[in-house]
Amino acid sequence: MLETQIWFYSGTILVVLGSLATARGPGVRDPIVRILNTEVAAVGVSLIFLTYNHTLALLTFIAATSIMTLILLRAVIRLEEMGVEP
Repeated sequence: MLETQIWFYSGTILVVLGSLATARGPGVRDPIVRILNTEVAAVGVSLIFLTYNHTLALLTFIAATSIMTLILLRAVIRLEEMGVEP
């Protein structure tokens, strides 16, 4: 029983920290740090779903990671093309 609670609470902490870091993210100059901030929240959500179902956690992690990475990398490339310092 304790093992399930550890996954759930650590996932909740990661979601909160990742969300706060992502909200603060536009002030960060390094695009890699922005991507890592969103990945922390994705890992937290996956840990919460891991409490309930392993397949759901794996699919959520893969989908969230791939979508967020594509969106953020496209935004960084557009900023570089425009000549704007991120």
